[in-house]
Amino acid sequence: MSVNLLVIGAITPQMQARLEPVFTLHSTSRMDDVPGFLAAEGASIPYVLTDGHNGVPRAWMDGLPALKLISNYGVGYDAINVGLSRQRGVMVTHTPGVLSDEVATTALMLMLAAYRNLLAGDSHVRSGGWVRDGNMALSRSADHRRVGILGLGRIGLALAKKLEPFHAEISYHNRSERNVPYRYCPDLVTMAGESEVLFTVTPGGAGTRGLVNREVIDALGPDGMLVNVSRGSVVDEPALVAALAEGRLGSAGLDVFADEPNVPAELIAMDNVVLTPHIGSATIETRRAMGDLVVDNLLQHRADGRVISPVPECRDAAVVVNRLSL
Repeated sequence: MSVNLLVIGAITPQMQARLEPVFTLHSTSRMDDVPGFLAAEGASIPYVLTDGHNGVPRAWMDGLPALKLISNYGVGYDAINVGLSRQRGVMVTHTPGVLSDEVATTALMLMLAAYRNLLAGDSHVRSGGWVRDGNMALSRSADHRRVGILGLGRIGLALAKKLEPFHAEISYHNRSERNVPYRYCPDLVTMAGESEVLFTVTPGGAGTRGLVNREVIDALGPDGMLVNVSRGSVVDEPALVAALAEGRLGSAGLDVFADEPNVPAELIAMDNVVLTPHIGSATIETRRAMGDLVVDNLLQHRADGRVISPVPECRDAAVVVNRLSL
């Protein structure tokens, strides 16, 4: 028997094809009046599929009294009120692991592009500057750098491994020390002061909001580089803009911003900043794997009440199945 699924945001044709035999899909993007729909049908909807940007607004949660599971398309889930979900007995899942390498590659790409002036070089060729003016000024090497990683979870570990062939001297700041061959630094400001590049890969949310503040940025210094592939909220964006403008920070590679898709005009005008539109996991292969895991969580819970990848806050309440055994 088909069961109702509320879809917040877009899904791929492959996800839709797997979901439709089991669920009746109700897409908010096709609704003129979501609150009205929930007032009429919300009590019959036990499942929600959303993403890390849209989450589930509190008012919509209130209109879903029968909700059992929120399956989140993405590793970040700060737009979902997990505390409220737990209070109501609602399981929340996400898509860790399948995107770690891709986001780490994006972080590495931003560092390489910033150090080697990739965007300026591309422009120099396309504009005819190479023919007209000759060679560009020398760039900086990305090898043998002192690197600090803020958040040594799955993505942070994948990034550290990708940095090893560049002979990076790797330190990390985490809530706790891990059994890894990298140097643990319990103080973020100290680590920033000892680093030439600071990578931000920690989760978003209230606990990390503004964690990379002026003190951290100033510790990096005028030759330092900040690379952020986590959430825009982790960095004090006005402090970052000011430091870059005043030369207190050397450069930045940014894939995430405080008010996406709106990027400060000051950043857009800077030639010492590489900007990408939140593409950390945006490859065909990785998005397919993410979609598969989102759907797998929904189908598994529908079949037997178990899930594959609960968010950390829900692990103690989850009956977890090993995906490799499916």
